[in-house]
Amino acid sequence: MNADDGVRLLLVGATGLVGRHVLAQALADPRVAAVTAPARRELPPHPKLQSPRVDFDRLPEDAEWWRADAAVCTLGTTIRAAGSQDAFRRVDHDYPLAVARLAHAGGTRTFALNSAMGADAGSRIFYNRVKGELERDLAAVGFDSLTFVRPGLIGGDRDEVRPGERAAGIVLGALGPLLPRRWRINPAPRIAAALLAAALDAAPGVHVVGSERLL
Repeated sequence: MNADDGVRLLLVGATGLVGRHVLAQALADPRVAAVTAPARRELPPHPKLQSPRVDFDRLPEDAEWWRADAAVCTLGTTIRAAGSQDAFRRVDHDYPLAVARLAHAGGTRTFALNSAMGADAGSRIFYNRVKGELERDLAAVGFDSLTFVRPGLIGGDRDEVRPGERAAGIVLGALGPLLPRRWRINPAPRIAAALLAAALDAAPGVHVVGSERLL
């Protein structure tokens, strides 16, 4: 990391709810010199932003922009949106792991993942198991600094409609003050701030940021 030039940040998932907030915060942060946000569709132009269009099934292994100082991954979907468990696993496990391995091979030493509360590779719940398997596999890549941010229900306006999350949000929003902190709604900007802080601070080792710290 070059302190004179600022941090070169790789952001994957910039078009999603949390990713959009990470992008906005990173572009506004003077510590960030440049952001590369590979995506399937073009992003609005910004002097600090490079946004190559990519197919996540065919990521370019020799792209210059893998040589980042830090990476943030906010890729994610739902089984309903993906269409099957296999498709969900591809988006929520295979794509982030492929990005992490290519970034690490390019010299990136810090990685922050938007994971989920309940992530556990041994869970009987498919969603939690996939999230836990990704955390386990990322830990084996070899990053100097690795952070798992584990929000509960994410608060904010999505481009896609998620009926289950919307219903849960109404209930949790009404019960908010009565619930334990870890079960309250986590605002997307707070999750994004935690991810960006992890990327910029680059604390050595593996770290977990629980939902109770994202209020």
